[in-house]
Amino acid sequence: MDSADIIFKYFQNLSEEQKSKFNRLGQLYQEWNEKINLISRKDIEFLYEKHILHSLGIAKVINFSEGSSILDVGTGGGLPGIPLAILFPEVQFTLVDSIGKKIMVVKEIAKALDLKNVQAYHARAEEIKGNFDFITGRAVTEMNAFYGWVRRKIKKTQQNGLPNGILYLKGGDLENELAPFGQSAQVYPLSHYFDEAFFKTKAVVYLG
Repeated sequence: MDSADIIFKYFQNLSEEQKSKFNRLGQLYQEWNEKINLISRKDIEFLYEKHILHSLGIAKVINFSEGSSILDVGTGGGLPGIPLAILFPEVQFTLVDSIGKKIMVVKEIAKALDLKNVQAYHARAEEIKGNFDFITGRAVTEMNAFYGWVRRKIKKTQQNGLPNGILYLKGGDLENELAPFGQSAQVYPLSHYFDEAFFKTKAVVYLG
């Protein structure tokens, strides 16, 4: 398995506690992946690059302000929510997934890392009560469907540099998928922030 050094390369102002949690995160995913298939067997070798650093691409687009609330929809094994929760300990993260055994793993990982800013629920996005500053997701479904699930979950009051909205990790050709959103969709290619070849086709899509 690759190491957390790739995280430290791009995020250089981490506390020792954050570094420790990122180091431990890889071990936890490897242990749980042997019991429950969270990440494909071939990808687990590149966990830090293809999953953890990829999740943190959102943090290159926005620096969440203290007290912000984030809803991570279709979180699976906790991506991007758990890496972001380590990076932003003063931000509240609500992680949801429709697959109960994956949410069980999320809860166990959050507990092992003592992430007090993470709540996890076995639920669909529509079932979660309340509104959030941002909704995150990582290749859960097509953008139009995702938007339909979460558009009523976005708070009206603002407290971040970007207006509240959706921050979605996607790959490939996005032109047709984003056409219905016109100018309201902004694409941030991750190759602008990370050197590795994996990120050449990856982006953060922002819908305000």
